[in-house]
Amino acid sequence: MVLFKELFGTFAGQLSLAVILFIIGMAIFFVRMFLKKIAAGE
Repeated sequence: MVLFKELFGTFAGQLSLAVILFIIGMAIFFVRMFLKKIAAGE
């Protein structure tokens, strides 16, 4: 529970959470884009 308090309670924790979510979103975007480009190339 201390971990979640630190993650959601402090500014540094909220920035870390935002960066993690941004990186996950970017990974999903790139995977979809690459799969679309591969399918269009065939």
